[in-house]
Amino acid sequence: MLADPRLVAARELLGGTLVKAAVARAQDLARSGAISPASVADAAAASLPPTAATLTPVINATGVLVHTNLGRAPLSAAARDAMRAAAGCTDVEFDLASGKRGRRGAGALDALARAVPAAGAVHVVNNNAAALVLAATALGAGREIIVSRGELIEIGDGFRLPDLLQSTGARIREVGTTNRTALADYQRAIGADTAFILKVHPSNYLIEGFTASVGVNLLLGRPETVTRLARHPLARALRVDKLTLAALEATLTGPAAPVTQAMAATLPSIRERAEAQAERLATAGVDCRVVPSAAAVGGGGGPGVTLPSAALSLPGQLAPDLRSGAAVRRGAVPAVVGRIEDGRLLLDLRAVAPADDERLAAAVLAAAAGDGAPSPAPPSPGAPSPGAPASADDGTAPGPE
Repeated sequence: MLADPRLVAARELLGGTLVKAAVARAQDLARSGAISPASVADAAAASLPPTAATLTPVINATGVLVHTNLGRAPLSAAARDAMRAAAGCTDVEFDLASGKRGRRGAGALDALARAVPAAGAVHVVNNNAAALVLAATALGAGREIIVSRGELIEIGDGFRLPDLLQSTGARIREVGTTNRTALADYQRAIGADTAFILKVHPSNYLIEGFTASVGVNLLLGRPETVTRLARHPLARALRVDKLTLAALEATLTGPAAPVTQAMAATLPSIRERAEAQAERLATAGVDCRVVPSAAAVGGGGGPGVTLPSAALSLPGQLAPDLRSGAAVRRGAVPAVVGRIEDGRLLLDLRAVAPADDERLAAAVLAAAAGDGAPSPAPPSPGAPSPGAPASADDGTAPGPE
């Protein structure tokens, strides 16, 4: 079986382990009588994944621009090109001119410094939680961190801010109340044991009504403080890799990122795209119409803020095939994730890049046709399945964090 030219070529791209697993699955199908022995090679070739990783490309049509379960913000074309260029050996920590060790990620740090010119110095870690744990460990261990009671938040997957702060050895000094915290509350709490005051973005919730809070106009690092954090032993464990540095620099210096473009898109332009898609799909016999939609920023940004949009309304039963049908599993079309409302599948176009309209239409047509190409056996219990972010019972992705 492994001598089949298609499988020989696949071994070069995917490696022997994945190819042998595909052959074994196809042989099991033949043994069970599901396919004929003569079809084993065809079934094995059809079940091969498009890449050696289990991550499946997804078109985010949920209406949530920064969807935590779908990888949050998509990278710009410039950032993707930069990551490909950095994938091999690169001068991430080497000065090509002098032939000596250089400043790690110098280009990305310089681009970041230009983006925030009022900052005394800049440093990069791998996410927001890493930045907080580094600051709390380096500056607050054994001391007090002042934070409003209304900002002791929990975000996705059970992550709680108090737990993170306490893990660093710092003590939390709560001030104010859940709904109201004043400047005087912070002033009264400051003492000799105060490490710093922590101001937390409310993330994915909104408190309305009788409320008060203290705003922050601009908060940037002092050179000596940023240097202290960058030289802390924990900073080594939290530093970003060459691919992140490349993507960050290209995002800062390149054209507007996809999320920025999606937020700036006008409702008439989105509706025009939706109507063109609906006409094309309806002409092909797909039950499709355009409906108004309300998109969200997601990712903890702009809680309570809605963005007017337009969506394609399709039969709800198309959702499973759009997420993980045969065409998706073999990489012929991308997975598409939307949301279910009143039994209909809505594909909101605000988060979908115009350049992806053709791919979206191809995916819908493949799902509507019930693309019956040979498919692999169902995954074993506990194995990751394509389209995992989506809910198996209603075809939607979880809400924004």
